[in-house]
Amino acid sequence: MSDALKHECGIAMVRLLKPLEYYKEKYGTAFYGVNKMYLLMEKQHNRGQDGAGLASIKFNVEPGTRYISRIRSNKTQPIQDIFGQINQRINGVFEKNPGKIDDVQWQEENMPYIGNLFLGHVRYGTFGGNSIENVHPFLRQSNWRHQSLIVAGNFNMTNSNQLMKELIELGQHPKESTDTVTVMEKIGHFLEDQVAETYLEAKKEGLNKKDASPFIEEHLDIQRILQRSSRNWDGGYAMAGLLGHGDAFVLRDPSAIRPAFYYQDDEVVVVASERPVIQTVFNVDIDTIKEIERGHALIIKKNGTTSMAPVMDQREKKACSFERIYFSRGSDASIYEERKNLGKYVFPEVLKSIDHDIENTVFSYIPNTAETSFFGMMEAAEDVLNQQKTDAILAGNGKLSKERVIEILSTRPRFEKIAIKDAKLRTFITDDSSRDDLVAHVYDVTYGVVKPTDNLVIIDDSIVRGTTLKKSIIKILDRLQPKKIVIVSSAPQIRYPDCYGIDMAKIGDFIAFKAALELLKETNQYHVVYDVYQKCIAQQSFEDHRIVNYVKEIYAPFTNEQISAKIAEMLKTPEIKAQVEVIYQPVSGLHKACPENLGDWYFTGDYPTDGGHRVVNQAFINFYEGNDKRAY
Repeated sequence: MSDALKHECGIAMVRLLKPLEYYKEKYGTAFYGVNKMYLLMEKQHNRGQDGAGLASIKFNVEPGTRYISRIRSNKTQPIQDIFGQINQRINGVFEKNPGKIDDVQWQEENMPYIGNLFLGHVRYGTFGGNSIENVHPFLRQSNWRHQSLIVAGNFNMTNSNQLMKELIELGQHPKESTDTVTVMEKIGHFLEDQVAETYLEAKKEGLNKKDASPFIEEHLDIQRILQRSSRNWDGGYAMAGLLGHGDAFVLRDPSAIRPAFYYQDDEVVVVASERPVIQTVFNVDIDTIKEIERGHALIIKKNGTTSMAPVMDQREKKACSFERIYFSRGSDASIYEERKNLGKYVFPEVLKSIDHDIENTVFSYIPNTAETSFFGMMEAAEDVLNQQKTDAILAGNGKLSKERVIEILSTRPRFEKIAIKDAKLRTFITDDSSRDDLVAHVYDVTYGVVKPTDNLVIIDDSIVRGTTLKKSIIKILDRLQPKKIVIVSSAPQIRYPDCYGIDMAKIGDFIAFKAALELLKETNQYHVVYDVYQKCIAQQSFEDHRIVNYVKEIYAPFTNEQISAKIAEMLKTPEIKAQVEVIYQPVSGLHKACPENLGDWYFTGDYPTDGGHRVVNQAFINFYEGNDKRAY
């Protein structure tokens, strides 16, 4: 999307089900797991570039030997940085021990990052800073392997403060209040609790402390630990965890907000945030890759048994629609088709805007991620033009000349590459005094393809804040001197803050919200803003399930078309000569295009969890009171 929008994170897990010698013999290296982790993470670099981390666990090493390795980076290219360091460490060991290059057992005992279980993470920071301490995976270490815990995830909790208080009530003294730390400490508490219970069972069996450890590892009930830990969690999450002795899990939220996919054969169990990543890295068929069920955990025991265990009661499926619109890589077969459909389904409104004059319209897209929805718009335009050609030929009643028929058939929609991003310029935008002028040059345009009699239609993934459109894109498009510029959003109007992992926490930033406020002023209804504020204030002491999203009343007096028209008016600065129109995908079109991802709270205000209602309530209070802070 043309507005910068940080989002999401990505997880990757690999559990090797065979001894390392197997991979050395079949694939030529005992570092098969590390290599696959690099590919899984690199193929998901779109999901996070603020930081990356990797943790590995060895199963078959003696006490006194390091069995957990972890590396994290918040450098400019964090994935390359961590695997560069890993490669350097490995090569350094081989340089000192050249005779061990084929000794897999020695490598397992003496080399870091060669192991049986791996967890990787790529991060965009929507909460907390971007210091190395905020980069996943997080580690909670213990002298007992079964109490060492590694956690990484793609999630945001709406109730981090509540979770923090619960930890304090349990007698803990957490060092941080971020949701990752509070979640990990909650799991850690109930892990320790169950270890203690299982140890008592081991004592009843007559086992001493040393022999009790393998008994505890075998009998740990990961499902029960997660059920107790997650009892009051409110948010969207795909959360992965490793225990030091070798158990692993990936837990998905009860509404399936955050994505998680897995694949298993007799060699590996693999988890990733995106399906085509697994397809590509392991060269497997799409039908062999499954989604982790909502409210369930994929549990992999140290002995290799895998199960899908219910952890929380399932809620209505509200998978994030932004995954389909923008976040996930478009190489997924279903996502590719859905994005094309987004372009198709919004086209009827485009056709009205250009008065059905396809012949005098140039179609394009911005940024590159909107290319797939542009393809769908192209197909829709071609279908309409073909119908127009057919009608013209039939209207001739067989009397048209050959030349006229050729002329009709040769008419094609005009699809062009209009805007080209000069990404390097962004690094020079540093101070406010020069920012606007530099922003106006972030994109170059293709001259000579747009005539003064033409409409220029540009499709975007989504319009969030409208800042780049106003300061840069519309200005440079106007240099081409079209009679009309039509900005098309393949997504509906973003009206409400997100609280489940997307960096959209401040309602006052949204261009649709600003437009609604302007309309309230113009129609002498601005008292609605105060009324909504009073209703929000009155709910501050309510439990989350009692809170009503009264912010909907800000938009209620107006149609989608009225708000879109006001947005166009706000985006057109005085120097713009062309007429400007903004068209948004209707919510019905979104659901038709993406039928399995019906999460639409940022468009409709219908949050899938109770915590979402508290967040939108607080976000409006922050706006009204002028507090420039997050609502969660």
